[in-house]
Amino acid sequence: MNFHLDIIEDKIEFFEAENIKDLEHKIQAQIEINKSILLQVASVSHQMHVSEEGRRFYSAVVHFKAKK
Repeated sequence: MNFHLDIIEDKIEFFEAENIKDLEHKIQAQIEINKSILLQVASVSHQMHVSEEGRRFYSAVVHFKAKK
């Protein structure tokens, strides 16, 4: 029986929230999880959208890469 593990080199995750503090909390929690599999943040992109009703909506894309 062969057992083979592949190392994750790149991982992109998407986050969304109704306020910026919740978005930051979600991203920070995932950063801590990804540290355990030796991934670090390579880049972050974020946007804010205001609906017709005036509600704000925040989203972010975080690119994680393997630590070298």
